[in-house]
Amino acid sequence: MKTYKNCQSCSMPMKRDENGGGTEADGTRSAKFCSHCYVGGHFTMPDVTAPQMQALVRDKMVAMGFPKFLCGFFTHGIPKLERWSATR
Repeated sequence: MKTYKNCQSCSMPMKRDENGGGTEADGTRSAKFCSHCYVGGHFTMPDVTAPQMQALVRDKMVAMGFPKFLCGFFTHGIPKLERWSATR
């Protein structure tokens, strides 16, 4: 199984996930998605779009005190992640 350094939905570093990753339908840990995006084999926000996810992550990072230019830099690649590849 391939391991990912970042969530393939929101780009959060997987090592920063306080739950160790999301969960599949059978309860096993997801190697691809974080616990904020994926629980029980389903996305927590199934109808969100890549641009909406970028805005959510950017706003969260700003609230955490990250400089705005860094927030834009870190969220720029979200549309290229695996979750969004089917919607391109």
